[in-house]
Amino acid sequence: MHGETADDYRGRTALVVGAARSGIAAAGFLLDRGARVVLTDVRDEGALPVSLAPLRDVARRSGELVLELGGHRAESFRTCDFVVVSPGVPLSMPLFAESRRDGVPILAEVELAFRHLKGAILGITGSNGKTTTTTLAAAFLTGAGLRGYAAGNIGRPLISLVPASTPDDWYAVEFSSFQLEGIERLRPFVGALLNLTPDHMDRYPDFDAYADAKRRIFRNQTASDFALLNQDDPRTAALAGDVAARPVLFSRTSEVTRGAFVRDGFLWHRDDGGEIRLFAVDDIRLKGSHNLENVLAAAEIALLAGAAPASLAPVIRGFTGVEHRLEWVAEVGGVQYYNDSKATNVDAAIKSLEAFPGNILLIAGGRDKGGDFAPLRALAARRVKQLILIGEAAGKIRDALGDVSPAVDAPGLPEAVLLASRRASPGDIVLLAPACASFDMFRDYEHRGRVFKDAVRALARM
Repeated sequence: MHGETADDYRGRTALVVGAARSGIAAAGFLLDRGARVVLTDVRDEGALPVSLAPLRDVARRSGELVLELGGHRAESFRTCDFVVVSPGVPLSMPLFAESRRDGVPILAEVELAFRHLKGAILGITGSNGKTTTTTLAAAFLTGAGLRGYAAGNIGRPLISLVPASTPDDWYAVEFSSFQLEGIERLRPFVGALLNLTPDHMDRYPDFDAYADAKRRIFRNQTASDFALLNQDDPRTAALAGDVAARPVLFSRTSEVTRGAFVRDGFLWHRDDGGEIRLFAVDDIRLKGSHNLENVLAAAEIALLAGAAPASLAPVIRGFTGVEHRLEWVAEVGGVQYYNDSKATNVDAAIKSLEAFPGNILLIAGGRDKGGDFAPLRALAARRVKQLILIGEAAGKIRDALGDVSPAVDAPGLPEAVLLASRRASPGDIVLLAPACASFDMFRDYEHRGRVFKDAVRALARM
Protein backbone atom coordinates (compact mmCIF):
# COMPACT_ATOMS: atom_id res chain seq x y z
CA MET A 1 0.00 0.00 0.00
CA HIS A 2 1.26 3.48 -0.83
CA GLY A 3 -0.09 5.61 1.97
CA GLU A 4 -3.81 5.12 2.63
CA THR A 5 -5.68 2.69 4.88
CA ALA A 6 -8.85 0.75 4.19
CA ASP A 7 -11.04 2.82 6.55
CA ASP A 8 -9.89 6.28 5.49
CA TYR A 9 -13.19 7.02 3.74
CA ARG A 10 -15.83 6.51 6.42
CA GLY A 11 -17.69 9.75 6.94
CA ARG A 12 -16.16 11.34 3.84
CA THR A 13 -17.93 12.43 0.66
CA ALA A 14 -16.32 11.58 -2.67
CA LEU A 15 -17.53 13.10 -5.94
CA VAL A 16 -16.87 10.63 -8.77
CA VAL A 17 -17.04 12.37 -12.15
CA GLY A 18 -17.90 10.10 -15.06
CA ALA A 19 -19.99 6.93 -14.86
CA ALA A 20 -18.13 4.68 -17.29
CA ARG A 21 -16.01 1.67 -16.30
CA SER A 22 -13.38 3.52 -14.27
CA GLY A 23 -15.88 5.75 -12.53
CA ILE A 24 -18.11 2.83 -11.60
CA ALA A 25 -15.11 0.89 -10.29
CA ALA A 26 -13.88 3.85 -8.23
CA ALA A 27 -17.35 4.45 -6.82
CA GLY A 28 -17.68 0.78 -5.84
CA PHE A 29 -14.28 0.81 -4.17
CA LEU A 30 -15.14 3.88 -2.10
CA LEU A 31 -18.63 2.67 -1.18
CA ASP A 32 -17.18 -0.62 0.01
CA ARG A 33 -14.99 1.40 2.38
CA GLY A 34 -17.88 3.34 3.85
CA ALA A 35 -17.75 6.55 1.84
CA ARG A 36 -20.65 8.67 0.76
CA VAL A 37 -20.27 8.66 -3.02
CA VAL A 38 -21.84 11.21 -5.33
CA LEU A 39 -21.64 9.84 -8.88
CA THR A 40 -22.17 12.44 -11.57
CA ASP A 41 -22.39 12.23 -15.36
CA VAL A 42 -23.83 14.44 -18.09
CA ARG A 43 -25.64 11.39 -19.48
CA ASP A 44 -28.90 9.97 -18.22
CA GLU A 45 -28.78 6.47 -16.78
CA GLY A 46 -30.19 4.91 -19.94
CA ALA A 47 -27.33 6.33 -21.99
CA LEU A 48 -24.55 5.08 -19.72
CA PRO A 49 -22.26 2.38 -21.19
CA VAL A 50 -22.44 0.20 -18.06
CA SER A 51 -25.16 -0.79 -15.62
CA LEU A 52 -25.42 0.82 -12.20
CA ALA A 53 -27.06 -2.25 -10.65
CA PRO A 54 -23.81 -3.65 -9.14
CA LEU A 55 -23.10 -0.26 -7.60
CA ARG A 56 -26.53 -0.15 -6.00
CA ASP A 57 -25.85 -3.61 -4.57
CA VAL A 58 -22.66 -2.38 -2.92
CA ALA A 59 -24.46 0.67 -1.55
CA ARG A 60 -27.06 -1.54 0.12
CA ARG A 61 -24.24 -3.16 2.11
CA SER A 62 -21.94 -0.21 2.73
CA GLY A 63 -21.64 3.51 2.23
CA GLU A 64 -24.17 5.83 0.63
CA LEU A 65 -24.73 6.35 -3.11
CA VAL A 66 -26.10 9.59 -4.55
CA LEU A 67 -26.68 9.75 -8.32
CA GLU A 68 -26.53 13.06 -10.16
CA LEU A 69 -27.13 12.10 -13.78
CA GLY A 70 -28.16 14.10 -16.80
CA GLY A 71 -25.88 16.98 -15.82
CA HIS A 72 -23.38 18.13 -13.20
CA ARG A 73 -24.19 20.27 -10.16
CA ALA A 74 -21.68 22.95 -9.25
CA GLU A 75 -22.45 22.64 -5.54
CA SER A 76 -21.26 19.02 -5.51
CA PHE A 77 -17.84 20.08 -6.79
CA ARG A 78 -17.51 22.50 -3.86
CA THR A 79 -18.96 20.51 -0.96
CA CYS A 80 -17.27 17.11 -1.34
CA ASP A 81 -14.10 16.06 0.49
CA PHE A 82 -12.34 15.01 -2.72
CA VAL A 83 -13.03 14.42 -6.41
CA VAL A 84 -12.18 11.30 -8.42
CA VAL A 85 -12.03 11.83 -12.19
CA SER A 86 -12.67 9.20 -14.85
CA PRO A 87 -10.18 9.02 -17.76
CA GLY A 88 -12.51 10.52 -20.36
CA VAL A 89 -13.27 13.67 -18.38
CA PRO A 90 -10.96 16.63 -19.13
CA LEU A 91 -9.56 18.42 -16.11
CA SER A 92 -10.06 21.63 -18.06
CA MET A 93 -13.82 21.29 -17.48
CA PRO A 94 -14.86 24.60 -15.87
CA LEU A 95 -16.63 22.95 -12.92
CA PHE A 96 -13.30 21.69 -11.58
CA ALA A 97 -12.46 25.32 -10.88
CA GLU A 98 -15.17 25.18 -8.21
CA SER A 99 -13.26 22.38 -6.45
CA ARG A 100 -9.88 24.08 -6.82
CA ARG A 101 -11.25 27.35 -5.47
CA ASP A 102 -12.37 25.60 -2.28
CA GLY A 103 -9.20 23.51 -1.95
CA VAL A 104 -10.90 20.21 -2.77
CA PRO A 105 -8.35 17.60 -3.97
CA ILE A 106 -8.90 16.30 -7.52
CA LEU A 107 -7.54 12.80 -8.19
CA ALA A 108 -7.45 10.54 -11.21
CA GLU A 109 -8.88 7.07 -10.64
CA VAL A 110 -5.35 5.66 -11.10
CA GLU A 111 -4.03 7.95 -8.36
CA LEU A 112 -6.68 6.66 -5.97
CA ALA A 113 -5.75 3.11 -6.91
CA PHE A 114 -2.03 3.70 -6.41
CA ARG A 115 -2.61 4.85 -2.84
CA HIS A 116 -4.03 1.45 -1.93
CA LEU A 117 -2.36 -0.91 -4.39
CA LYS A 118 0.17 -3.48 -3.24
CA GLY A 119 2.80 -4.38 -5.82
CA ALA A 120 4.64 -2.31 -8.42
CA ILE A 121 3.43 -0.28 -11.39
CA LEU A 122 4.97 -0.54 -14.84
CA GLY A 123 3.52 2.57 -16.46
CA ILE A 124 3.15 2.90 -20.22
CA THR A 125 2.15 6.04 -22.08
CA GLY A 126 2.71 7.67 -25.46
CA SER A 127 0.68 8.81 -28.43
CA ASN A 128 0.47 5.37 -30.04
CA GLY A 129 1.15 1.73 -29.21
CA LYS A 130 0.16 1.87 -25.53
CA THR A 131 -2.43 -0.89 -25.54
CA THR A 132 -0.37 -3.39 -27.51
CA THR A 133 2.70 -2.70 -25.35
CA THR A 134 0.72 -2.95 -22.12
CA THR A 135 -0.99 -6.19 -23.12
CA LEU A 136 2.25 -7.77 -24.32
CA ALA A 137 4.22 -6.67 -21.25
CA ALA A 138 1.65 -8.39 -19.03
CA ALA A 139 1.84 -11.51 -21.22
CA PHE A 140 5.65 -11.53 -20.92
CA LEU A 141 5.36 -11.25 -17.13
CA THR A 142 2.93 -14.13 -16.78
CA GLY A 143 4.93 -16.18 -19.29
CA ALA A 144 7.93 -15.73 -16.99
CA GLY A 145 5.97 -17.05 -14.03
CA LEU A 146 5.46 -13.62 -12.44
CA ARG A 147 2.19 -12.20 -11.16
CA GLY A 148 1.56 -9.85 -14.07
CA TYR A 149 -1.63 -7.91 -14.84
CA ALA A 150 -2.68 -5.45 -17.54
CA ALA A 151 -4.83 -2.52 -16.44
CA GLY A 152 -5.51 1.17 -16.87
CA ASN A 153 -6.73 2.84 -20.02
CA ILE A 154 -7.15 -0.49 -21.82
CA GLY A 155 -10.57 -1.03 -20.24
CA ARG A 156 -9.64 -2.63 -16.90
CA PRO A 157 -9.68 0.01 -14.17
CA LEU A 158 -6.63 -0.19 -11.94
CA ILE A 159 -8.82 0.43 -8.89
CA SER A 160 -10.63 -2.87 -9.55
CA LEU A 161 -7.40 -4.79 -8.85
CA VAL A 162 -6.71 -3.24 -5.45
CA PRO A 163 -8.69 -5.66 -3.22
CA ALA A 164 -6.80 -8.75 -4.40
CA SER A 165 -3.40 -7.08 -4.85
CA THR A 166 -0.26 -8.49 -3.20
CA PRO A 167 3.30 -7.13 -2.79
CA ASP A 168 4.48 -9.59 -5.44
CA ASP A 169 2.23 -8.20 -8.18
CA TRP A 170 3.42 -6.37 -11.28
CA TYR A 171 0.88 -4.09 -12.95
CA ALA A 172 1.43 -3.10 -16.57
CA VAL A 173 -0.70 0.04 -16.68
CA GLU A 174 -1.66 2.04 -19.75
CA PHE A 175 -1.89 5.75 -18.92
CA SER A 176 -3.63 8.34 -21.07
CA SER A 177 -2.58 11.97 -20.92
CA PHE A 178 -5.87 12.73 -19.16
CA GLN A 179 -5.13 10.21 -16.41
CA LEU A 180 -1.62 11.55 -15.93
CA GLU A 181 -2.97 15.06 -15.42
CA GLY A 182 -4.66 13.82 -12.25
CA ILE A 183 -1.75 12.13 -10.49
CA GLU A 184 -0.03 13.47 -7.37
CA ARG A 185 1.95 10.67 -5.72
CA LEU A 186 1.71 7.91 -8.31
CA ARG A 187 5.20 6.53 -8.92
CA PRO A 188 5.85 3.74 -11.42
CA PHE A 189 8.86 1.48 -11.00
CA VAL A 190 9.15 1.66 -14.79
CA GLY A 191 7.75 4.64 -16.64
CA ALA A 192 7.70 4.12 -20.42
CA LEU A 193 7.11 6.91 -22.92
CA LEU A 194 6.76 5.20 -26.30
CA ASN A 195 6.49 8.24 -28.59
CA LEU A 196 5.17 11.78 -28.82
CA THR A 197 3.12 12.95 -31.80
CA PRO A 198 0.19 15.40 -31.92
CA ASP A 199 -3.03 13.97 -30.50
CA HIS A 200 -6.07 15.30 -28.64
CA MET A 201 -5.45 18.76 -30.02
CA ASP A 202 -9.16 19.34 -29.46
CA ARG A 203 -8.51 19.02 -25.72
CA TYR A 204 -5.14 20.78 -25.31
CA PRO A 205 -4.21 24.36 -26.21
CA ASP A 206 -1.07 23.22 -28.04
CA PHE A 207 1.29 20.27 -28.51
CA ASP A 208 3.55 21.34 -25.65
CA ALA A 209 0.67 21.11 -23.18
CA TYR A 210 -0.14 17.62 -24.42
CA ALA A 211 3.51 16.54 -24.19
CA ASP A 212 3.78 17.99 -20.67
CA ALA A 213 0.86 15.80 -19.61
CA LYS A 214 2.59 12.70 -20.98
CA ARG A 215 5.87 13.56 -19.24
CA ARG A 216 4.10 13.56 -15.87
CA ILE A 217 4.62 9.79 -15.81
CA PHE A 218 8.19 10.53 -14.64
CA ARG A 219 7.42 13.28 -12.10
CA ASN A 220 7.58 11.15 -8.91
CA GLN A 221 10.28 8.70 -9.94
CA THR A 222 13.65 8.49 -8.18
CA ALA A 223 17.04 7.04 -9.01
CA SER A 224 15.79 3.61 -7.95
CA ASP A 225 13.23 3.59 -10.80
CA PHE A 226 13.57 3.32 -14.59
CA ALA A 227 12.49 5.66 -17.40
CA LEU A 228 12.09 3.74 -20.66
CA LEU A 229 12.42 5.96 -23.74
CA ASN A 230 12.21 5.49 -27.50
CA GLN A 231 15.59 6.39 -28.98
CA ASP A 232 14.03 6.57 -32.46
CA ASP A 233 11.63 9.35 -31.41
CA PRO A 234 13.63 12.59 -30.99
CA ARG A 235 11.12 14.21 -28.63
CA THR A 236 11.14 11.17 -26.37
CA ALA A 237 14.86 10.42 -26.52
CA ALA A 238 15.66 14.01 -25.52
CA LEU A 239 14.23 13.33 -22.07
CA ALA A 240 17.03 10.91 -21.14
CA GLY A 241 19.01 13.69 -19.46
CA ASP A 242 16.00 15.28 -17.75
CA VAL A 243 14.52 12.42 -15.73
CA ALA A 244 15.40 11.50 -12.15
CA ALA A 245 15.02 7.79 -12.88
CA ARG A 246 17.64 5.68 -14.61
CA PRO A 247 17.13 6.08 -18.38
CA VAL A 248 16.75 2.93 -20.47
CA LEU A 249 16.29 3.02 -24.24
CA PHE A 250 14.80 0.92 -27.00
CA SER A 251 15.39 1.24 -30.75
CA ARG A 252 14.60 -0.66 -33.92
CA THR A 253 17.16 1.31 -35.97
CA SER A 254 20.33 1.42 -33.87
CA GLU A 255 22.01 -0.18 -30.88
CA VAL A 256 21.58 1.33 -27.41
CA THR A 257 23.95 1.39 -24.46
CA ARG A 258 21.30 0.06 -22.08
CA GLY A 259 17.97 -1.40 -23.16
CA ALA A 260 16.56 -3.29 -26.15
CA PHE A 261 17.51 -3.07 -29.82
CA VAL A 262 17.58 -4.97 -33.12
CA ARG A 263 20.71 -6.46 -34.68
CA ASP A 264 21.06 -9.00 -37.51
CA GLY A 265 17.39 -9.93 -37.44
CA PHE A 266 17.19 -10.51 -33.67
CA LEU A 267 16.07 -8.53 -30.64
CA TRP A 268 18.81 -7.99 -28.05
CA HIS A 269 18.92 -6.72 -24.47
CA ARG A 270 21.97 -4.95 -23.08
CA ASP A 271 22.72 -3.82 -19.53
CA ASP A 272 25.73 -3.51 -17.21
CA GLY A 273 26.08 -7.29 -17.21
CA GLY A 274 26.49 -7.53 -20.98
CA GLU A 275 24.06 -8.39 -23.76
CA ILE A 276 21.79 -11.31 -24.55
CA ARG A 277 19.87 -12.33 -27.65
CA LEU A 278 16.13 -12.56 -26.98
CA PHE A 279 14.33 -13.84 -30.11
CA ALA A 280 14.13 -13.34 -33.88
CA VAL A 281 12.25 -10.49 -35.52
CA ASP A 282 10.55 -13.18 -37.62
CA ASP A 283 9.05 -14.61 -34.42
CA ILE A 284 6.86 -11.50 -34.17
CA ARG A 285 3.43 -12.07 -35.70
CA LEU A 286 2.32 -8.43 -35.55
CA LYS A 287 2.37 -6.37 -38.74
CA GLY A 288 4.14 -3.01 -39.05
CA SER A 289 7.42 -1.49 -37.95
CA HIS A 290 5.62 0.37 -35.17
CA ASN A 291 4.76 -2.97 -33.63
CA LEU A 292 8.44 -3.88 -33.58
CA GLU A 293 8.92 -0.82 -31.37
CA ASN A 294 6.05 -1.96 -29.15
CA VAL A 295 7.61 -5.41 -28.78
CA LEU A 296 11.01 -3.93 -27.90
CA ALA A 297 9.40 -1.76 -25.22
CA ALA A 298 7.30 -4.59 -23.77
CA ALA A 299 10.29 -6.94 -23.64
CA GLU A 300 12.43 -4.37 -21.85
CA ILE A 301 9.66 -3.63 -19.34
CA ALA A 302 9.35 -7.33 -18.53
CA LEU A 303 13.11 -7.74 -18.17
CA LEU A 304 13.33 -4.75 -15.82
CA ALA A 305 10.64 -6.41 -13.70
CA GLY A 306 12.72 -9.57 -13.45
CA ALA A 307 11.45 -11.79 -16.27
CA ALA A 308 13.98 -14.38 -17.41
CA PRO A 309 15.21 -13.55 -20.95
CA ALA A 310 14.62 -17.13 -22.13
CA SER A 311 10.93 -16.87 -21.18
CA LEU A 312 10.13 -14.20 -23.76
CA ALA A 313 10.45 -16.16 -27.02
CA PRO A 314 7.57 -18.60 -26.43
CA VAL A 315 5.27 -15.71 -25.54
CA ILE A 316 6.01 -13.61 -28.62
CA ARG A 317 5.58 -16.57 -30.93
CA GLY A 318 2.04 -17.02 -29.66
CA PHE A 319 1.06 -13.34 -29.44
CA THR A 320 -1.28 -12.39 -32.27
CA GLY A 321 -2.08 -8.86 -31.18
CA VAL A 322 -4.89 -6.94 -29.56
CA GLU A 323 -8.42 -6.50 -30.81
CA HIS A 324 -8.94 -3.37 -32.95
CA ARG A 325 -5.18 -2.87 -33.52
CA LEU A 326 -4.33 -3.90 -37.09
CA GLU A 327 -6.56 -6.90 -36.48
CA TRP A 328 -7.09 -9.24 -39.42
CA VAL A 329 -10.82 -9.87 -39.74
CA ALA A 330 -11.41 -12.01 -42.83
CA GLU A 331 -10.66 -12.68 -46.47
CA VAL A 332 -13.71 -12.24 -48.66
CA GLY A 333 -13.44 -12.74 -52.40
CA GLY A 334 -9.66 -12.55 -52.29
CA VAL A 335 -9.77 -9.21 -50.43
CA GLN A 336 -8.22 -8.92 -46.94
CA TYR A 337 -10.09 -6.89 -44.31
CA TYR A 338 -8.21 -5.29 -41.38
CA ASN A 339 -9.63 -3.51 -38.35
CA ASP A 340 -7.44 -0.74 -36.91
CA SER A 341 -10.22 1.16 -35.18
CA LYS A 342 -7.70 2.16 -32.48
CA ALA A 343 -5.94 4.34 -35.09
CA THR A 344 -7.65 7.38 -33.61
CA ASN A 345 -5.08 9.97 -34.70
CA VAL A 346 -3.11 10.81 -37.82
CA ASP A 347 0.16 9.28 -36.68
CA ALA A 348 -1.54 5.99 -35.87
CA ALA A 349 -3.17 5.96 -39.30
CA ILE A 350 0.25 6.55 -40.88
CA LYS A 351 1.65 3.54 -39.06
CA SER A 352 -1.32 1.50 -40.18
CA LEU A 353 -0.80 2.41 -43.84
CA GLU A 354 2.92 1.68 -43.53
CA ALA A 355 2.07 -1.93 -42.61
CA PHE A 356 0.87 -2.65 -46.18
CA PRO A 357 2.70 -2.11 -49.49
CA GLY A 358 -0.30 -0.75 -51.38
CA ASN A 359 -3.67 -1.53 -53.00
CA ILE A 360 -5.46 -0.18 -49.93
CA LEU A 361 -9.07 0.90 -49.75
CA LEU A 362 -8.94 3.11 -46.67
CA ILE A 363 -12.01 3.76 -44.54
CA ALA A 364 -11.33 6.91 -42.53
CA GLY A 365 -13.18 9.62 -40.68
CA GLY A 366 -15.06 10.28 -37.48
CA ARG A 367 -14.76 13.09 -34.98
CA ASP A 368 -11.81 15.36 -35.68
CA LYS A 369 -9.41 15.71 -32.74
CA GLY A 370 -7.86 18.88 -34.07
CA GLY A 371 -5.27 17.00 -36.13
CA ASP A 372 -3.68 17.89 -39.44
CA PHE A 373 -4.43 15.24 -42.07
CA ALA A 374 -1.80 16.54 -44.52
CA PRO A 375 0.94 14.18 -43.20
CA LEU A 376 -1.10 11.33 -44.70
CA ARG A 377 -0.74 12.69 -48.23
CA ALA A 378 2.49 11.01 -49.30
CA LEU A 379 1.42 7.56 -48.13
CA ALA A 380 -2.09 7.97 -49.50
CA ALA A 381 -0.70 8.90 -52.91
CA ARG A 382 1.46 5.76 -53.05
CA ARG A 383 -0.67 3.18 -51.30
CA VAL A 384 -4.35 4.16 -51.17
CA LYS A 385 -6.35 3.37 -54.30
CA GLN A 386 -9.65 4.50 -52.77
CA LEU A 387 -10.62 6.69 -49.81
CA ILE A 388 -13.99 5.94 -48.27
CA LEU A 389 -14.91 8.65 -45.80
CA ILE A 390 -17.38 8.63 -42.91
CA GLY A 391 -18.37 10.88 -40.05
CA GLU A 392 -17.93 14.52 -39.16
CA ALA A 393 -14.36 14.81 -40.45
CA ALA A 394 -15.10 13.44 -43.93
CA GLY A 395 -14.99 16.85 -45.58
CA LYS A 396 -11.76 17.89 -43.85
CA ILE A 397 -10.04 14.63 -44.89
CA ARG A 398 -11.30 15.01 -48.46
CA ASP A 399 -9.88 18.53 -48.61
CA ALA A 400 -6.51 17.26 -47.38
CA LEU A 401 -6.23 14.04 -49.43
CA GLY A 402 -8.84 14.03 -52.18
CA ASP A 403 -6.42 15.25 -54.83
CA VAL A 404 -3.97 12.37 -54.23
CA SER A 405 -6.48 9.52 -53.76
CA PRO A 406 -10.01 9.28 -55.15
CA ALA A 407 -12.50 9.88 -52.34
CA VAL A 408 -16.12 8.92 -51.84
CA ASP A 409 -18.42 9.41 -48.85
CA ALA A 410 -20.47 6.74 -47.11
CA PRO A 411 -23.35 7.49 -44.72
CA GLY A 412 -22.12 4.98 -42.15
CA LEU A 413 -19.55 2.30 -41.46
CA PRO A 414 -21.57 -0.72 -42.71
CA GLU A 415 -22.24 1.16 -45.94
CA ALA A 416 -18.52 1.99 -46.21
CA VAL A 417 -17.62 -1.70 -45.93
CA LEU A 418 -20.16 -2.63 -48.61
CA LEU A 419 -18.89 0.14 -50.88
CA ALA A 420 -15.29 -1.00 -50.35
CA SER A 421 -16.20 -4.59 -51.23
CA ARG A 422 -17.71 -3.46 -54.52
CA ARG A 423 -14.65 -1.42 -55.49
CA ALA A 424 -11.98 -3.87 -54.31
CA SER A 425 -10.24 -6.48 -56.45
CA PRO A 426 -8.62 -9.75 -55.33
CA GLY A 427 -5.32 -8.95 -53.63
CA ASP A 428 -6.54 -5.61 -52.27
CA ILE A 429 -6.68 -4.54 -48.61
CA VAL A 430 -9.73 -2.93 -47.03
CA LEU A 431 -8.42 -1.09 -43.98
CA LEU A 432 -10.34 0.70 -41.25
CA ALA A 433 -7.84 3.27 -39.92
CA PRO A 434 -10.03 6.28 -39.10
CA ALA A 435 -7.40 8.81 -37.94
CA CYS A 436 -10.25 10.23 -35.84
CA ALA A 437 -12.15 9.66 -32.63
CA SER A 438 -15.30 7.59 -32.77
CA PHE A 439 -17.73 9.60 -30.68
CA ASP A 440 -19.72 11.15 -33.54
CA MET A 441 -21.19 7.75 -34.48
CA PHE A 442 -20.12 5.20 -31.83
CA ARG A 443 -19.74 4.78 -28.08
CA ASP A 444 -15.98 4.30 -28.44
CA TYR A 445 -13.35 2.86 -30.79
CA GLU A 446 -14.20 -0.67 -29.63
CA HIS A 447 -17.83 -0.25 -30.66
CA ARG A 448 -16.66 1.10 -34.03
CA GLY A 449 -14.34 -1.87 -34.52
CA ARG A 450 -17.09 -4.35 -33.70
CA VAL A 451 -19.46 -2.71 -36.19
CA PHE A 452 -16.74 -2.97 -38.85
CA LYS A 453 -16.14 -6.64 -38.11
CA ASP A 454 -19.85 -7.42 -38.14
CA ALA A 455 -20.18 -5.73 -41.52
CA VAL A 456 -17.24 -7.73 -42.92
CA ARG A 457 -18.68 -10.98 -41.62
CA ALA A 458 -22.02 -10.08 -43.18
CA LEU A 459 -20.20 -9.80 -46.52
CA ALA A 460 -18.79 -13.27 -46.08
CA ARG A 461 -22.30 -14.65 -45.63
CA MET A 462 -23.63 -13.09 -48.85
